[in-house]
Amino acid sequence: MKIENQNFQCMRKVLLLVIVLAFCCNTITYASENDSLNVFSVQKDSIRKKPKKEKDPDRKRTGWTFGILPSVAYDADLGFQYGVLSNIYYFGDGSTYPEYLHSIYVEAAYTTRRYGLFRLSYDSKYLIPNHRLTVDMVYMPDAMCDFYGYNGYTSVYNNVWRDSKHYTAEEGYRSRAFYKMKRDLFRFAADIQGPIGRNWYWNGGIGFLGYLINSVDVEMLNKGKKEEKKLPDIPGLYDKYVQWGLIKANEKNGGMHPYLRGGITYDSRDRQTNPTRGIYADAFLTYSAAFNTQKFGDQREFNNLRFNFTFRHYVPIYQDYISFAYRLATQLTVAGQSPFYMNSYWNTLYIQRVLYEGLGGSNTLRGPLRNRILSNGFAFANIEFRFKVCKFHVKKENFYIGLNPFLDAGMVLQPYKIDEHALQEAIAANDPAFNEDLSDYFNFDRKAIYRPHLSAGLGLKVAMNDNFVLSVDWAVPFSKQDNNSMANLYVKIGYMF
Repeated sequence: MKIENQNFQCMRKVLLLVIVLAFCCNTITYASENDSLNVFSVQKDSIRKKPKKEKDPDRKRTGWTFGILPSVAYDADLGFQYGVLSNIYYFGDGSTYPEYLHSIYVEAAYTTRRYGLFRLSYDSKYLIPNHRLTVDMVYMPDAMCDFYGYNGYTSVYNNVWRDSKHYTAEEGYRSRAFYKMKRDLFRFAADIQGPIGRNWYWNGGIGFLGYLINSVDVEMLNKGKKEEKKLPDIPGLYDKYVQWGLIKANEKNGGMHPYLRGGITYDSRDRQTNPTRGIYADAFLTYSAAFNTQKFGDQREFNNLRFNFTFRHYVPIYQDYISFAYRLATQLTVAGQSPFYMNSYWNTLYIQRVLYEGLGGSNTLRGPLRNRILSNGFAFANIEFRFKVCKFHVKKENFYIGLNPFLDAGMVLQPYKIDEHALQEAIAANDPAFNEDLSDYFNFDRKAIYRPHLSAGLGLKVAMNDNFVLSVDWAVPFSKQDNNSMANLYVKIGYMF
């Protein structure tokens, strides 16, 4: 009864958040519709009356649109987010609407679970004629990054160990940070796309990923907290993996990895944002480099080549009111080795969200815990029905409210090799004080590795001008080994795909 009441309280908070964001969307002040940027300017009719403009039957946007919003969101894994964001669109004369000519996005935010986000990005198909250019730079400090071990169901998830709300130390609680580690990530990416012909395009990109990994800084997190709220200073799962040799010495603290990628894309969608018909597919290779440095050690074994494939299909069912959409995706390591901290990074050609982590969480599998499935290669699928249940206008802005039931599925394709006998020997040599049952940490049944991770749920969308979409998804995993909670809510901007 207590758990149900807390789930209800969480649902009520998120509903209030949606109402506030919807109100903010309605009160954004835009620039004038000419090509000059004129934000927050007001002219009284008594001073100068403008001739009435002819009504645009299609209600197209022209010129610059500029809005500042509080960066308020909720994620079942990251907690409540607070900050500020701004999205600037340029539509020109409106002939390409609802597709923009240029987009600039800026965001600075933090969450209640110590996850930071500082981002600047640019996207355009028109800066370089007939080419799409995307540039993205982001810094993400994460004091409590999720780490649940390797190979999905091979690593046993014990909810009691990290749930201080419902269990005491006598009942088995260990620490809210048991399945956490400290991770700071800096990323720079520049990607370009050019035409081949008949909806086919070539792709190229360069970028850099810089990771700083460590144990959770319990002392920092405990500052200013009441004694009963403090985290116990005990080894977490990350520390045990380091001690047992499952995380190598030359990867335990992160690394610096420039990368180069190239591939092809097929795109026949009717629009970039919220398409209702067409296909988007891409296939590309990413080479990530690694070096011998004084800070991280000799990481040259982590030079690797990865293959990614994504197929998205949008099928109209009734005009633009009802559509069916699905996505199939895979990421495989085809040469070399990848450090464990990069196996949670899902490579994409276009960085539309701040971070794509797989598998588990709001960008891949809704419902399962973030990074619940960590492996060298994986595949997943998302299936949605999309309904626009209500369309309306507020002033010059076009709105609609939508619903989308969905099903998500994912599985390990390239698992880590964990030998039970070798692991027991490593624990005996490096952690002689360990006296627990190893089955509390690992399921050595080979069938568990390839068992699919499934979840289902329902999404609510509030869209403005077909470009700004406030999204609220609620999802439940089919197995409590993926997540013990039923109140898995994700409040984001935009559709998942």
